[in-house]
Amino acid sequence: MPVLAGYMVPHPPIAVHEIGRGEEKKIQPTLDSFDKVASHIASIKPDTIVLVSPHSVCYSDYFHISPGVSATGSFARFGAPQVSFTVDYDTVLRDKICDLIEREDISGGTDYERDPYLDHGTLVPIYFFAKRYTDFKLIRIGLSGFSLQEHYHLGKLIQEACNTSSERVVFVASGDLAHCQKADGPYGYKPEGPKYDEKLMEVMGRAAFSELLDFPENLLDACMECGHRSFCMMGGVFDGVKVNPTILSHEATFGVGYGFGIYEPL
Repeated sequence: MPVLAGYMVPHPPIAVHEIGRGEEKKIQPTLDSFDKVASHIASIKPDTIVLVSPHSVCYSDYFHISPGVSATGSFARFGAPQVSFTVDYDTVLRDKICDLIEREDISGGTDYERDPYLDHGTLVPIYFFAKRYTDFKLIRIGLSGFSLQEHYHLGKLIQEACNTSSERVVFVASGDLAHCQKADGPYGYKPEGPKYDEKLMEVMGRAAFSELLDFPENLLDACMECGHRSFCMMGGVFDGVKVNPTILSHEATFGVGYGFGIYEPL
């Protein structure tokens, strides 16, 4: 079954009430957009969420897909250990994806796990999704040092695996935008920050996914983004598919860009 929807979401821990403790209200558009994405997912009732996170296990020369049958994680490192989640992995669809990776002779799979715990790039979206919908399994994929094109290619393989499956699947591209958009932000200000966000949101607003591959690596490095390869992978998931893009919000209140988009196949 084709992938039923895709989502561009950020992962700011401060958005979690138990971490933000009121500070999250300063990014109300982000909270509202998370709820809209969660409601959209709940309306689809997917069997599986395929989620790519920049903070999952990452290697320069290997696409890591989380192994095992389940995983647990909490916000302990952000001062909220009481907020934790356990998810079951979709081992059947994951195996289909790994088989295609092997067929294409790509360096990737479920080997070399060095940290089984769910990362915050996964946990923050799940925190909001779980308010609306919990009846799903997860496939968690990390980014790599491979090129933008290779991330897009992996997305195409995910599309192929889903097309041969009977499961209802949605894809979540977790990633913050530029981290250097305010002088008083945690990473300071560089002009490349706002430049990247403006260009990225314009491209994602048109669902012009192939244009993601044209972003120069020096711009990506300078603006300190962490989600571009996630978005490229989602582009591959919808390669050759007409989609209806809906941009929900964008802000950089704390100096880091948070962008949201919903992508529905037509």
